[in-house]
Amino acid sequence: MKNKILALFGLLISTVAWSQGCSDAGICSINKGFTDEKKEFKNNLEYASIYSLGEADVRYLSHYLSYTKRFNERFAFTSKVTLSTANGSFGTRTQFGDAFLVGSYTFKEKNSKQWSTILGAKFPFTAANLKINGNSLPLDYQSSLGTIDVFLGTNLTYKRWDFNAAMQIPVVNLNKNSYFAEYSGTTDFPSTNLFERKPDALLRATYSWSIPQSKFTLKPNILLIYHLGEDSFENIFGERENIKGSDGLTVNGNLLSTYRINQQNQLELSIASPFVVREVRPDGLTRSLVIALQYRFSF
Repeated sequence: MKNKILALFGLLISTVAWSQGCSDAGICSINKGFTDEKKEFKNNLEYASIYSLGEADVRYLSHYLSYTKRFNERFAFTSKVTLSTANGSFGTRTQFGDAFLVGSYTFKEKNSKQWSTILGAKFPFTAANLKINGNSLPLDYQSSLGTIDVFLGTNLTYKRWDFNAAMQIPVVNLNKNSYFAEYSGTTDFPSTNLFERKPDALLRATYSWSIPQSKFTLKPNILLIYHLGEDSFENIFGERENIKGSDGLTVNGNLLSTYRINQQNQLELSIASPFVVREVRPDGLTRSLVIALQYRFSF
């Protein structure tokens, strides 16, 4: 058993070594927590720290704090706040990112199948125009995309499997980014002046494997995100220009290892990396490696 677990982790680490990028504007993680809550508790408090590698030399240390209130067996509500530090050749910038408000409704289980739905929104703390020493920064250094987004999703739990489908739709664009590649002295990042982003669609499959005679559960999953159209920016002539190759598919692999300390306390380690990426990713969400450690307290 031990050798199988080590082999599984080794496979994921080898994947990380050659992968190129990952995109998550919030859709990847916002509906993950509703399927594995302990139903006997009405409240969940979560804190996580995430280390990740981005484009060029950018490194990130991010945090989030979330609270979930389960009102009854059917309805739950989650609020979440993010904070991010980006460090690279442009410098270091720390800022609150987004606030999330999401509700979920769980239908009655039937024939080992249980459906749930989510509806929520994301609100930015910034207009994606943070600067260092007065210099405009690409979206890779921004803690938010500066959009108000709506989330719609559904989840099917069947025995050890979870299947998710979701949409993330920007409805209000508050983005005031002013970065032009022409004036930056580097070609690492594309121009994103007054950036406008298209919606995302998500599909995910997760398998839960409880290790016998232990408190560990492994949850390998595969995540597909399709970016529904080309993003755009306003060029130096004041004209709106599509960013060629910014639409398309991203495929991510993720391994979660959960350790349940007791009924109320849980730790989760997550390692993620992509297999397939879009040709161009101007939103600054590219990640070659993501490592997250989460603590959950239920009460």
